[in-house]
Amino acid sequence: MTTTRQERVKELLKSEISDIIRLEIKDPRLGFVTVTDAEVSADLQHAKVFVSVLGDEAQKKDSIRVLQSAARFVRGEFAKRANMKSTPEIVFMTDTAIEHGARIFELLEKIKKEDAGEGS
Repeated sequence: MTTTRQERVKELLKSEISDIIRLEIKDPRLGFVTVTDAEVSADLQHAKVFVSVLGDEAQKKDSIRVLQSAARFVRGEFAKRANMKSTPEIVFMTDTAIEHGARIFELLEKIKKEDAGEGS
């Protein structure tokens, strides 16, 4: 399987699953979820979809549980939208990169303020 095909499937997964989550899943436990990335196996049989969830730890866990329980539904909807011979099995994973980035930014700002205080 070519990397180009994997990239196309990855981008299709990101955009379509984002729409499916936003428009089709009506579970009130689902928080504000953003699809941030996807990984597709070389044989296109398995996919990891990374999501970022806004809220506290309980809201994040609830949202991931909702998405995991809706994975078959999401896969079916994706199959309807994508013109593929077979649709990959979908697993939802929490993407913590945004949180890590925010934490690093906070630490850098703190250092910057401390350095500015010493220079006065």
